[in-house]
This record gives sequence, C-alpha cells and structure tokens, in this order.
Amino acid sequence: MAALRNTARLFRTAQSFQKVASRGLQQKAAGAGYSAFRPLLLGAVGTVGAVGAYKTVQGWEVNPLTPVVCAAPAKAKATAQASAPVQRERTFIMVKPDGVHRGLVGEIIQRFEQRGYKLVAVKFMQASEDHLKEHYADLSERPFFPRLVKYMASGPVVPMVFEGNDVVRMGRMMLGATNPRESNPGTIRGDFCVDIGNNVCHGSDAVDSAEKEIALWFKPEELVSWRQSGEEWVYEK
Repeated sequence: MAALRNTARLFRTAQSFQKVASRGLQQKAAGAGYSAFRPLLLGAVGTVGAVGAYKTVQGWEVNPLTPVVCAAPAKAKATAQASAPVQRERTFIMVKPDGVHRGLVGEIIQRFEQRGYKLVAVKFMQASEDHLKEHYADLSERPFFPRLVKYMASGPVVPMVFEGNDVVRMGRMMLGATNPRESNPGTIRGDFCVDIGNNVCHGSDAVDSAEKEIALWFKPEELVSWRQSGEEWVYEK
C-alpha cells in the first residue's frame, strides 16, 4: 500500500509540473533553471521513474528516488555566459613558405575576408632564423625544432593580422588541425595540405599568444585601424 501511495504521489507531481509548464510559467522559474529540464518533465508524464525535480530555496534539486539528473542551475549559468557579448580581438596569421610557393596567399586572405574579418596588417618578408627561434620559443625543447626553424627560413613568409569578434578561436577552426590528415575538408589545411611538416599556415592559439606574436612581427604603426564599409552587415547591432 505504501508503494502504491508513493506511485500516486509521483504521478500527481508529474501532472503538476505539466500544468505549470503549459501556463507558460517557465520564464518565471528560468532563474532557477526550470526551463533546462522542462522538456524532460513534459516527456516523462506517466513514467514514474523520470519525474525527479522539486523546488528548494536554492533552486531545483534532484529527487533521490529517481535516476534523472537535472543540473539546471549550472545549465542556466552556461546559457547566460554564452549569450554574453563577444569581444573584438586580433589574431596573428602567417602563410608559411610552402603556402607562398604554392600561390595560396590570396586564397587564405580571401577566406578570412569572406567570413567578415578585417585585415589590419600584412607584409611579405624573409624571416631570419633568430626571429623564428623567438617566435617558436615554446617549442625549443622539441626534437623537431631545428628542422622547423630551417623550414620556416627556407623561403618568404606572409605574416598578417586580422581583426573581428572571436577571431582567434575561429581562425584556428578555419585553419584546421595542425596535422592536415586530421583536418576536416573545408578547412584551409584540410583542403590544401597532406603532411604536418608542410601545413601551409600558422595561426595564434590564444588571445595572449596572438598579442605576443603580433608585437614580434609588427610595429605598432604598422597596424592600421580602419572601419570596413560593410561592417554593419557582418555584426549585429
């Protein structure tokens, strides 16, 4: 009898949550994370084991009698962080000697510009080994370091700086994996490279490293601040 009473109580709880959802009160409870598990509750009416959330002072908690896990407050926090405004930033991109020899400079610039990112600095140069050793200083203990420096100094390179929202992270995605054979088609390396030793292009892996690399390759007066005529068609107001 006690088991039957518990079952009936759980069914009533499920029906109660469904009524709350149907009245559109999920917005009122969104701060406590209600909307994060509303679909679970609506889909679980009639399934006793799936009804497992109840309201406390701190927010929604999980009923210990059910395996359903609803980490709603954390989900709500993550959603709020995702909706935060994205910061405008700059990234360092460099076409390596193999990319220059293969005539891919224009293609790489075009891909970044077509996405909407703004070119603020670019040069064509032959880098010295000392300069390249400083650029790749974090790899100096790796066995391939001497070969990397020699390769990068074997021909001209095209360092450049692009500016835009979330451009550092997105720039890395556009380049693809360091190993071209692990890069997806549609990425620069996925489309134009085969071996890791000739992977066409370098891109900053973080905002702080981008700042360091930009300062190493460009003087402040070489960075041009300007407004794209079509910028209002790229970014939301």
